[in-house]
Amino acid sequence: MAAKDDKKDSKDSPSAKPGFDPKPVQLGGESLIERLIPHMKKIVVFVVGVALILSIVFTFRYFKERGRQKESQKLAKVLEVADREVRPAGQEPDPKAKEPTFGSSKERAEAILDALAKQGTDAGGPVYRASMLMDVGKIDEAIIEYKKGQAAKGLDGVLAREGLGIAIEAKAEAEKDATARQKGLEEALGVFQQMQPDEKGPRYAYALYHQGRILGLLGRNPEAKTALEKAKELGKDGELPGLIEERLAILGGS
Repeated sequence: MAAKDDKKDSKDSPSAKPGFDPKPVQLGGESLIERLIPHMKKIVVFVVGVALILSIVFTFRYFKERGRQKESQKLAKVLEVADREVRPAGQEPDPKAKEPTFGSSKERAEAILDALAKQGTDAGGPVYRASMLMDVGKIDEAIIEYKKGQAAKGLDGVLAREGLGIAIEAKAEAEKDATARQKGLEEALGVFQQMQPDEKGPRYAYALYHQGRILGLLGRNPEAKTALEKAKELGKDGELPGLIEERLAILGGS
């Protein structure tokens, strides 16, 4: 009897191996899905909103890139014209040439302006267009274009102001009235003085060179020599030293 009780006790003791209990046991409270259900509407709105934003971003990028491609194609067609050679004066066009050439820089500039108009592009910016207008002798139109770019930052603005000064100078030199000529040259001088205000900036030596030229044209020789000498100290590369020497030689002989 005692043996039977021992066997019974061993079955009921905590150390005995438990059998399979089919009843479900809650281990972590509500499931993840159950927790999300009350917030499902907010989640859907959030997901839709993110999808909409991404759609707008990628659509914007697509059309932006597409616009760049179209602009690049327009620029390529303009460059096809700009890359054509200008024949030496008096030389007839070669009938065997792969592409047509131009008889003069003016003819080439006219073709480039025509290409810009046909393509409906401002490739190269106002400075490039203005320089072409200068080549065809349309000084007033060139001045308008240069003024569009004179407020630009960096080298673009410097080149625009330099071109503007040259255009105003050319217009002044074409004046038959002495008073109008002097007024125009003084205006050009003011532009060149503002061309590059930073002494360490690009083309500062050229700004001084242009000031020296205009001061010489105005008869202010001592000031002209000072500006040219300073330009000579700074501009020791390229064509500038030779141009300065020529101007100083003219002033020295006057």
